Amino acid sequence: MAQATAQSDGFMERVFKLRENNTNVRTEVLAGVTTFMTMAYIIIVNPQILSDAGVPFEAAVFATCMSAAVATLLMAFLANYPFALAPGMGLNAYFAYSVVLGMGISWQTALGAVFISGVIFLIISVTQVREYIVNAVPMSLKSAIAAGIGLFIAFIGLQNGGLVVDSPATLVTIANIRQPEAVLTLIGLVVTGALLARNVRGAILIGMVISALIGIPMGLVDFSEGFFALPRFSEWAPTFGKLDIMGALNTGLLTIVFAFLFVDFFDTAGTLIGVSTRAGFLDERGRLPRAGRAFTADSIGTIFGSISGTPTVTTYVESTAGVAVGGRTGLTAVVVAVGFLLALFLKPLITALAAVGSITAPALILVGSMMVRSVLNVNWDDASDGIPAFIAMVAMPLVYSISEGISLGFIAYAVVKALAGKAKEVHWVMWVLAALFVLRYLFLM
Repeated sequence: MAQATAQSDGFMERVFKLRENNTNVRTEVLAGVTTFMTMAYIIIVNPQILSDAGVPFEAAVFATCMSAAVATLLMAFLANYPFALAPGMGLNAYFAYSVVLGMGISWQTALGAVFISGVIFLIISVTQVREYIVNAVPMSLKSAIAAGIGLFIAFIGLQNGGLVVDSPATLVTIANIRQPEAVLTLIGLVVTGALLARNVRGAILIGMVISALIGIPMGLVDFSEGFFALPRFSEWAPTFGKLDIMGALNTGLLTIVFAFLFVDFFDTAGTLIGVSTRAGFLDERGRLPRAGRAFTADSIGTIFGSISGTPTVTTYVESTAGVAVGGRTGLTAVVVAVGFLLALFLKPLITALAAVGSITAPALILVGSMMVRSVLNVNWDDASDGIPAFIAMVAMPLVYSISEGISLGFIAYAVVKALAGKAKEVHWVMWVLAALFVLRYLFLM
């Protein structure tokens, strides 16, 4: 037994360089469990969002868990970082509500667009192109886009939770909050918000569990199918390999592909830098070692995810939770990946929870609130930065489209900068993208 343990420790040391990173197996396992707890809500929320677009729910659960596990394992073994990946919040909402429901494009074709964006991301991850893209888009717009997606997600959560309904007079209005669904959503918001305010690890997941328990006596949650079941890979068949790449190419979905690529790229870049700063991974010049490998893991994860049946896979900011308790290597990521695989055995439980929008709604609303924090990075003192940022941010929830927010924000940035006599501040890539978006509005709509 002692010899087996020593061999195991030796393997861990060779692969993950634990001592070099001032950590050990116990710490890494604890960090992995912590990270998984903070992001496990995606197992329920992502299939729920995708099912609204017609993706079979059971298959979406399989795709979510498998794509998260594979992508996170790639991060572990390619880059040796404690970063976890899964289908991205915001990107899944864009996929379901803007592309499929809003534009009337089939989810199979939309998955083809995700695949194309993943391939492009992989190409720019192994070249220097990504540096040009990062430098071209100003921080104000990057921050505004993240904040706008947060508002969009929160709006969807308010709808799903029965708190906001449509109105012929004002477009939207508050719902009857005495309805059971609205009451449960409000309870979930209070409980989860309190847990987050107290910095409780796994606050979102714990809040969902508490909401589910409260929903049982309210008659909203039905666990009659049990909690456990052996996973059957046949349930994955409705989405696995069903992407329509040629359809995505033939329909000229340039804006959609770009939106997937743009948000994934900058979301991943921002998360990597933010978590790495907390963990002390950045070198003396502020660069992240093995960044190319991390981007490669993310892009391959997106490609595999699209084949599996889920939109863009991205690095999760919840990885910070594991880093905060000492996670420093890919072993943390391995533990997270194992968690996603084990979740497949809990599918009946997941299905029962996802049937109640009031359970997942607080997660959408509060995750949205977290994303809005990036608005603090906008330079509001300079109107030529603040106005385009504001347009990009508010357009997303108001026109119910992330891609339109990106398009309008880019156009506004180029125009306002030019009118302010600051045209030289606009990178040539931004001019090209703004021109393409203008042409789209003139000739493709």
